[in-house]
Amino acid sequence: MGTGLNSDSLPRFRSHPWHGLDTGSEPPGLVTAYIEITPFDVIKYELDKESGLLKVDRPQQSSSSPPTLYGLIPRTFCGSGVAALSEHAETADGDPLDICVFSERPINNSDIILQARVVGGIKMIDNGEADDKIVGMLANDPIYENVADLSDLSETLLHRLEHYFLTYKQVPGKDLNVSIEGHYGREEAYEVVNAAIADYEERFGPPPG
Repeated sequence: MGTGLNSDSLPRFRSHPWHGLDTGSEPPGLVTAYIEITPFDVIKYELDKESGLLKVDRPQQSSSSPPTLYGLIPRTFCGSGVAALSEHAETADGDPLDICVFSERPINNSDIILQARVVGGIKMIDNGEADDKIVGMLANDPIYENVADLSDLSETLLHRLEHYFLTYKQVPGKDLNVSIEGHYGREEAYEVVNAAIADYEERFGPPPG
């Protein structure tokens, strides 16, 4: 029995998670998230930007663990546009835009993609650079369907996220230059996502087609 698929229309190789995937079906509100780390990980995994493979960055040296799925939004770039939205940063970190995704059901696999509803973000400064963390809900998750804006999220969950990002780079005996300016709701998060899309197109060009 045939599959109904034309093999000629399929990509010969796996798509690069940063450059080869769509930003989402309805950005900036509904975006694709490529997941690098799960709440079960005590190893910091990170996309290798050259190969598109997931690599081991480092073992976590503190007891901090991610309270959500954590990854990046494809075809975004934190450049001058993202930095302009931060009061205390003149530059951005030059990476894809990070996203944290809440899911009621445990997802213990990384190196996956999913659709996330953007509801807000955390304005983080890392070594003087804007390093925003977008906050989203797993699309079609009925437990979080009433979370339309960051203000609808439990303060406890938000505090856990902020604590993680203030501590996950801690190394014994070394100073940590990380701060959180605050957090923002859905509309400002849309601005950050749109700025990161524009920064990407300025740096790498528009998507094909």
